[in-house]
Amino acid sequence: MRRGTATIATTSSMKGRSQASVWAAVRSSPSGSGAALRARPRGRRLPRAAEGSRSRASPGTEGESRSRGIPSSFRCMRRPPMAPSLREAPPRGGGARTRPLAELTYRARRILYATVTEYISTGEPVGSRKLSKRYGINLSPATIRNVLADLEDLGYVQQPHTSAGRVPTERGFRVFVDALVQMREVTAEDRAAVLDRLQHLAPGTDVLHQAGELLSTLTGAAAVVTDPQPERESLAQLRFMPLDASRLLVVLVTRHGGVENRVVDLAGGVDPAELERVNNLIEELLQSDARSLVAVRDALLADIDAERGTIKQLREKARSMIDAAVEREEPAKVRIEGQGRLFDRPEFLDADKIRQYLRAFDDKERLLELLEQTLASGGVRVLIGSETRLEHVDDISLISSPFSGSGSAKGSLGVIGPTRMDYAKVVPLVGFTARVMSEILGDHDVDSEDEGE
Repeated sequence: MRRGTATIATTSSMKGRSQASVWAAVRSSPSGSGAALRARPRGRRLPRAAEGSRSRASPGTEGESRSRGIPSSFRCMRRPPMAPSLREAPPRGGGARTRPLAELTYRARRILYATVTEYISTGEPVGSRKLSKRYGINLSPATIRNVLADLEDLGYVQQPHTSAGRVPTERGFRVFVDALVQMREVTAEDRAAVLDRLQHLAPGTDVLHQAGELLSTLTGAAAVVTDPQPERESLAQLRFMPLDASRLLVVLVTRHGGVENRVVDLAGGVDPAELERVNNLIEELLQSDARSLVAVRDALLADIDAERGTIKQLREKARSMIDAAVEREEPAKVRIEGQGRLFDRPEFLDADKIRQYLRAFDDKERLLELLEQTLASGGVRVLIGSETRLEHVDDISLISSPFSGSGSAKGSLGVIGPTRMDYAKVVPLVGFTARVMSEILGDHDVDSEDEGE
């Protein structure tokens, strides 16, 4: 099975996603020694309870509180939908197994789905009797134990100690996300929370902070956000102001009220009259098609050879000043919102785990690298465990998505927390929030995008 990062399309494309193309042709291998993973499926439809029709059997339904200390977002977790090909047993005979689940029978996939789902809901090791009772798996506990033992041999689950049930491994979570679970649509309640919070902000409000706090509240994890870079963000104003004979203060004001100041050194200086002419020229360009710092620089370069005399000198001076401003670009900043909310989860009763996460959060360079990689993904990106390459912690997942700012600026936002995360809810929620951010910060229409869902 190939491991690595996964890029998952945002909600609009998730709805139409079918895992049939991944392993619809999966059939049982010839019978052998009777090991559970090689056993031929019987071809019968599982009881309706397995499809979630009996709400009483669904783990983590509203009002249920099996484990103290579990955040409310987990106590109210609905059982995530199964991938289409898990809802009914495949017919007997014919067909060859295909990756990524070539080594797993239909029976083993159903048990792995149930094990991961139950563990996400409760945070406790999962035993065979619980799977048999709660998930409508029409097998004896002894048979389920045999399947779990085979799943453990293949690295999908592990047993904390001999008397405990099983918990998913990183590999088990990866298969669950990639092929066993179907992402839910964003609930009406979460959709309303995102729209109400982000579309009705007062002028000058920090949109990125609000989006991060909201994602943390809705998911019970920490949120991570990177700012769109001003070099490519639409500007309302760009002015150069003298500080002394050789230094200028550059003031960048974005369309949405963000302000950044930069100090640049300019060899030879510039006299006040010439500086005013440069500012007037830049203002004219900002009112035309050049809306960002980079676009202004490109516009100055475009026709500079055709100019003569004073105008050419003015353009060259303006270009050199903007070049100096671009060189002073600060690296994108990573914001982390809701750490306290994350540490309220029961996994963090261990102080060592809190320290591990704090060290990971301090590795801003690596977090920024991960979020910048998201910009090229085109959708929601899920990294599990060692895929993050964060040195200080293994039990960690990052779910992130790019969003568009004004102009050609882009940023990323997502959630970070333990691998025991409600992926079926969080993945589409991150994607939807990113689209709303794009609508607010840029010229995008979330309603028109939602029509395709």
